[in-house]
Amino acid sequence: MRNDQLSFKYSLQNDEVLYAEEDISIVSFSDIKNLIQMAKRTMRKRIRLCAHPSSLNHVHDMLIIHFHDTYVRPHKHLGKDETFHIIEGRLKIVIFHDDGSIFKIIDLNEYSSKGNFFYRMSKSYYHTVIPLSQVVVFHETTKGPFVEEDTIFPPWAPDGENKNDVKKFLGAIKQKIPKYKKFKEEETAESIGS
Repeated sequence: MRNDQLSFKYSLQNDEVLYAEEDISIVSFSDIKNLIQMAKRTMRKRIRLCAHPSSLNHVHDMLIIHFHDTYVRPHKHLGKDETFHIIEGRLKIVIFHDDGSIFKIIDLNEYSSKGNFFYRMSKSYYHTVIPLSQVVVFHETTKGPFVEEDTIFPPWAPDGENKNDVKKFLGAIKQKIPKYKKFKEEETAESIGS
């Protein structure tokens, strides 16, 4: 990855995490398109642009890109709120009880869809994100600093290393999501029409 792919200076923490290096962060339409291309080249098909200069900041603003087959291991954040604003695409947030049963499913779409496009969670629940569109771009805000030990993973969800375990786990969740099949049919129709 080269610094000239985006319209601003950034540094790489790893192939999935970038930090903007300017005092004022401005992201353009073409920057989003370039971030999507960069995300395609990562092993886990995702990328996160941190607009805050370091993991030690007290407010973390991130632009995140996931693809339809991105697996986000269910997790919860101790003592942190989380806010999402969808910029492009569609996803479902699945919130779980501690035993792994589904507590709530939230549909989020880009603003132009006239559906839900914003969510905030103020309690530590296990949750995951399931992209419905080919690409989803969203803005996440949470409290810093980032402390790895404050992210808790449940014993009932795969860690992502074994693709068969992930496929089985996601398949079981998707069977419980109302209208999941309808969204996938719409997405296929959109892909064919593009």
